[in-house]
Amino acid sequence: MKKINLTYIGVIALILFTSFTRIIPHMPNFTPIGAMALFGGAYLSNKYYAFIIPILSLWLSDLILNNFILNYYDQFTWFYPGFIWQYGSFFIMILIGFVFLKKISFKNVFIASLGSSLLFFVITNFGVWISGTMYTMDLNGLIACYLLAIPFYKGTLLGFMCYSAFLFGVLEFSKYKLKTIKNHF
Repeated sequence: MKKINLTYIGVIALILFTSFTRIIPHMPNFTPIGAMALFGGAYLSNKYYAFIIPILSLWLSDLILNNFILNYYDQFTWFYPGFIWQYGSFFIMILIGFVFLKKISFKNVFIASLGSSLLFFVITNFGVWISGTMYTMDLNGLIACYLLAIPFYKGTLLGFMCYSAFLFGVLEFSKYKLKTIKNHF
């Protein structure tokens, strides 16, 4: 009989659970996406799953948000304009989880979350600017784009930090408790 890896199942369940917390009303940009990416990169040893599971859960929650809750579009939308910038930054965050979070510690998770939130801010707002629909296509337009996005960064940073604390904390605490229970018997 093959043994089931409860940690692996727990990681996947936590990623799926947090991806759907995006549909709960929250402050702008306070979402779990960065934490999901870091968490998947850090804990899913199979590189294929580390990319597919967080990205697929992001995409499914985007489908629900864009087509049933927010209704931004007139017709069913599989991918929204500019999704490539968000998903590209998400992909990079998974790589950060692989490389930087080989050793899980409060300090490493904090630095990875902070860095990833900044990376997300820079990449996605560059995507907004380069799309050319809201800002002039010059240095002043780029600067304006970043300056006007600063108030939204608060939610991004808080979301990355809070959800990272939740995901990494729940799994590490669970591993500690399971180890304690096993040593007890």
